[in-house]
Amino acid sequence: MNRNLSRYGALAALLALAATAVPAAAQNLTGAGATFPYPIYSKWFDTYRQKTGVTINYQSIGSGAGIQQIKAGTVDFGASDAALSNDRLKELPRPVLHFPTVAGAVVLACNLPGFKGTLHLTPEVLAGIYLGEITIWNDKRVAAVNPGVALPSAPILAVHRADGSGTTNIFTTYLSAVSGKWKELVGANTSVSWPSGVGGKGNDGVAGLVRQTPGAIGYVELAYAKQNRLPIAVLRNRAGRFVEPTLASTTAAVKGAAAALAKDVRAPIVDSPAPDAWPISGLTYLLVYRDQKNRVKGRALAELIRWAMRDGQEMVEALDYARLPEAVVKVNEANLLELTSGGKPLLAGQ
Repeated sequence: MNRNLSRYGALAALLALAATAVPAAAQNLTGAGATFPYPIYSKWFDTYRQKTGVTINYQSIGSGAGIQQIKAGTVDFGASDAALSNDRLKELPRPVLHFPTVAGAVVLACNLPGFKGTLHLTPEVLAGIYLGEITIWNDKRVAAVNPGVALPSAPILAVHRADGSGTTNIFTTYLSAVSGKWKELVGANTSVSWPSGVGGKGNDGVAGLVRQTPGAIGYVELAYAKQNRLPIAVLRNRAGRFVEPTLASTTAAVKGAAAALAKDVRAPIVDSPAPDAWPISGLTYLLVYRDQKNRVKGRALAELIRWAMRDGQEMVEALDYARLPEAVVKVNEANLLELTSGGKPLLAGQ
């Protein structure tokens, strides 16, 4: 009898171990990529861990590196502010789905010694600065859009990203849309050959260089400018209005593109025709293989994304990101049902 009890006890222990082994495999997910959404991802992943016990280890190393890591299969998901073109998708070992998570504003943070007021910029002036054609702050072209204010005679230092960056892709896509010269000479990509300026690594690196360097201007996601208490320029949009980068103006940009995004979530939203839109707005994406090699981790990842589309959206505005339009949420939810492991759906019937 004691021997049978011992056997039953051993069997029970094995069954208990087997029962815990499956969820334990899903307790850790790894991701890497964009710095642009790091403030909201950090909030999301901490909240999700507290609710579910699932830990998400996210490396904020830039969109270019995130794309490389998902391509190499070293992470469970990649993160990029640059959507992959059809040609880039063909370079990956198997089909990948894009899941937009939030929209954000790429802003112009500046450090102008002695300047009082708000710096106004036009698309032409901004392109001229980054082309290296406007090199001093009291240049007549800058003064023309800042009448009645004393601009410093300090030299301009245009700060850009040194690493492969989705933020750079958003910024250079905008410059290519508003400046034929920029489009011809530089173009749009996660990395470009910069005509002038210096580079910083990550949004935090660019913000740090601007903060430390009098006369500097740099493009960063809005939260980074606020965290570093940097002055932010206003910019003339396509409708001819000088607008501030705010939650409302970013939301206007993403809502204005809702129809295009419903057809293809990779559609850019820069240079929006919406009257109140901030013109340098963009979506950021999770890159996920359609068919997951590990079913347990794949299911955990799908559940994380589903949570981000529902509960997670309630948190984004507090960090100055714009919620996804309902049309885009529906596309994401449909794509979640396309996720499989071994050809079998991960969330079918949920």
